[in-house]
Amino acid sequence: QVQLVESGGGLVQPGGSLRLSCAASGFIFEIYAMGWYRQAPGKQRELVAVISSGGVITYVDSVKGRFTISRDNAKNAVYLQMNSLKAEDTAVYYCNAEYPGTPLRFWGQGTQVTVSS
Repeated sequence: QVQLVESGGGLVQPGGSLRLSCAASGFIFEIYAMGWYRQAPGKQRELVAVISSGGVITYVDSVKGRFTISRDNAKNAVYLQMNSLKAEDTAVYYCNAEYPGTPLRFWGQGTQVTVSS
């Protein structure tokens, strides 16, 4: 059974930091691209960052220089370090696993990140 379990969300002040973690199980983690998406109220879900099985990383422009995605294949985990957080980063953040070129795609349940003073 495939599982993606996010943790690390919460309430943080503007300028603060959070580190999201996603623990994966039930599939061959190292061959999947792993990503973080977010969805703010009233908005569509958007890609935040993705790291391929080979370590190629892509960020949405709005988080470049502030967020860092990483993966640990030994622990079947992917992380999102978020620094210099802004109010507009407030959203539910979802972990995603995707096997490129196939319909294989999995989602976590999401973790809330709220940036507010």
